[in-house]
Amino acid sequence: MGVQQVAVSDVPTMFDESVVLLDVREDDEWQRGHAAGAQHIPMGDVPARIAEIDPGATLFVVCHLGGRSMRVAQYLAQNGYEPINVSGGMQAWADSGRPVVTDSGGVGTV
Repeated sequence: MGVQQVAVSDVPTMFDESVVLLDVREDDEWQRGHAAGAQHIPMGDVPARIAEIDPGATLFVVCHLGGRSMRVAQYLAQNGYEPINVSGGMQAWADSGRPVVTDSGGVGTV
């Protein structure tokens, strides 16, 4: 089952109920920095927390470089979702100059 992949430039920068950026990196990675408004569920927690992911939303999945997010996207696709993998992950997000924040609202790092 193929999962759609997009470049960071094709991902919106604002997220709400209809557009979700699911960050599947580990807690320490998330705490260092993430996209504002992203939803955080570490890769290993996705099966147990799948109900937290809105199946009706446009769903972008991101990790550090794109490998883990692709595995999660494939899992979600097998469970009725239509996820879109973010090629290059948060590294590409930061490299393209998009903002990275911390939970406290400060400037984060990837």
